[in-house]
Amino acid sequence: MKIALLVNRDNFEAYAPPVPGDWDIVYLGNGEPGAAAVAATNADVLIVDAVMKIGGGIIEALPGLKLIHSQGVGFAGIDIAAASKAGVYVCNNAGANAQSVAEHTLLLALALIKRFRKYEDMVYAGRQMEAKTECFQSGLPELSTYKVGVVGMGAIGRATAALFQAFGCEVCYYSRTEKPGCGYEYLPLETLYAGCDIVSLHCPVTPETAGMIDARALSKMKDGAILLNTARGELVDHLAVVESLKSGKLSGFGADTLSPEPVLPGNPFLTALPVGLKSRVALSPHVAGITASCFIRGYQNIFNNIEAVRQGRRPVCIVNGL
Repeated sequence: MKIALLVNRDNFEAYAPPVPGDWDIVYLGNGEPGAAAVAATNADVLIVDAVMKIGGGIIEALPGLKLIHSQGVGFAGIDIAAASKAGVYVCNNAGANAQSVAEHTLLLALALIKRFRKYEDMVYAGRQMEAKTECFQSGLPELSTYKVGVVGMGAIGRATAALFQAFGCEVCYYSRTEKPGCGYEYLPLETLYAGCDIVSLHCPVTPETAGMIDARALSKMKDGAILLNTARGELVDHLAVVESLKSGKLSGFGADTLSPEPVLPGNPFLTALPVGLKSRVALSPHVAGITASCFIRGYQNIFNNIEAVRQGRRPVCIVNGL
């Protein structure tokens, strides 16, 4: 099997299982290699970074291609239609990062409700007693007092719901299809917005979900709600979020991902957010699913799927309907 590796080589070598002796690995890195470089590998399998663009030209240039496998859960950069037309499986690592992302979502929630950034900055500034006095005067909330709405009940949504529930939160959810027996109350989306103290996004980017959190959606949310996004930045109109933070409609916004990525100094959200509101925002660099355990699980799934395809069997986690 000829396998072109379009992910970070150090990461692969640290966390992947031993490579079978009959696999021929070509390392191309996780930049954006040209179509000619990928075509020259004559690969049977492409293992690609979750945000990498694999267009129809690359797929057409590899007549022996059988499988394109995302290193993570995302696959928006892969030309699904071209792969399906060519009979090429496209697979991801659905569920491999569920626990990791769920934990990270809790991190963002706790950082916001405990006002962690504000009080940490005050301690660094030698204002510990001032911060402590403010907490005595206003009190700090406990997570268990929050009602949480989980939007999207795939593997990550379910893991996140379970952690919030373990903290004592009342949890409800919205999904395109109801999940009978999942243990949580299903609510229509606008009902969830209106009734929840925390709204946590866990859905993929599709034509229906792109920009779903816009000014209208935010206006439907409970006054003082917290919005969390550990899914994809494209789900959110970030300028509308800034306006909601300014007005107080949102009391906090936590995100592991913004749009566009990579996030550079001129990112519209960063430039629009007033300095005085930064203590009500918790950001991380799109690392919620980047843990050692997650990589180990993901690469094992990739290796299993490569072996399945080599033996003429269907792989798992197919995302292009073949």
